[in-house]
Amino acid sequence: MDDIAILDHLEALANTLGIEIRYEYLDGETAFHSGGLCRVRDKYFVIVNETASKGEKIQIIARALRRFDLSQIFIKPALRDFLEETVEENE
Repeated sequence: MDDIAILDHLEALANTLGIEIRYEYLDGETAFHSGGLCRVRDKYFVIVNETASKGEKIQIIARALRRFDLSQIFIKPALRDFLEETVEENE
């Protein structure tokens, strides 16, 4: 699976979970961060620096989605493998 497909599937999974992904131009002090998960009241958002590379965008969204229970959600096997591999890499 290529980066574009992974990103598309991660965005779809976030949508299924009710998580809004927002691509924003981060500048100033926030320019040092590529983004991450945040919560406002009961709504979750993943803020992603729009200038980040595809690989960085994938890592930001994957890291955010791993915080949720994905065991009861159908995820394409290749994407589930990707998420599990990235969890192992970061431990």
